[in-house]
Amino acid sequence: MRNRLITLSMLVISMAYLQGQTKNPSYEAYINKYKDLAIQHQKLYKIPASIKLAQGILETAAGSSRLARQANNHFGIKCKEEWTGPRIYHDDDEKNECFRAYKSAEESYLDHSLFLSQRKYYVSLFKLDILDYKGWANGLQSCGYATDRLYGTKLIRIIEQYDLHKYDRGGGSLDRIYDDAYEVKLKIPGLPDFSSNWKRRIHLTNNIHYITAQKNDTYEIIAYDANMKLKRLLKYNEVDRDHKLAVGDIVFLQSKKKQASKEHRIHVVQRGESLYSISQMYGMKLKSVYKLNKLKDDFIPKAGDTLRVRK
Repeated sequence: MRNRLITLSMLVISMAYLQGQTKNPSYEAYINKYKDLAIQHQKLYKIPASIKLAQGILETAAGSSRLARQANNHFGIKCKEEWTGPRIYHDDDEKNECFRAYKSAEESYLDHSLFLSQRKYYVSLFKLDILDYKGWANGLQSCGYATDRLYGTKLIRIIEQYDLHKYDRGGGSLDRIYDDAYEVKLKIPGLPDFSSNWKRRIHLTNNIHYITAQKNDTYEIIAYDANMKLKRLLKYNEVDRDHKLAVGDIVFLQSKKKQASKEHRIHVVQRGESLYSISQMYGMKLKSVYKLNKLKDDFIPKAGDTLRVRK
């Protein structure tokens, strides 16, 4: 009987472990929606992008909570004595507590950055390495951000299960997003004369404009939409016409550069990355990655390798 109980207990533990490893689609959708905003705030306010995303997921149940839906409050920030803006009342540690309300998620992300960077309670956090997400997670708990004793542990679990720490190194970094292709055309010379049916969002990284591939996209389709010669588009992205696109792949509309932007000097390879995907991530030419790191043609990167992306 005792052996049967032990076996049953092990089965329950194994099932719980497997369930814990299952990715939540709503979490992944939240990450895809806000990762670039989190990276932008890391650059400006020195708060790890992984921490921003994990807090947003935890505080809002990945954007589904009442505070997020009705007040755009993604970080559970209460009114406090200095708050003079819109507010919403919600049961938390006590009934009918006052929480800050915002016009947009972007406004909430900004207020969160200011809340942490301008309050004396969190000064110690900014002395930590930007890559020390565990120190930040446990530090938020010890500094009193939340009353939950497992707050830091929960943040770390989310970060590690969804590999959010890769964004602390600038993975997928965007500098700006444009909804209007013609606005970009007026501001930046050298872009194609977009066709009238252009409905894609244009991103900017390393001062190079690009889009992300949609379902069933091909380079032929994108070249047609952009009113650009296919040969030129393929050259910009260092691929041949047989190269298959996956949803979310970066497709540059301008030539890439010889090195990454100034804030990026090294890249630590993550699982599943290739030299090509890294070159696309930073908007730099693939041959430059080889040259900067003195790599042979047959080099295959592995997780943990450190590569230079700027001189």
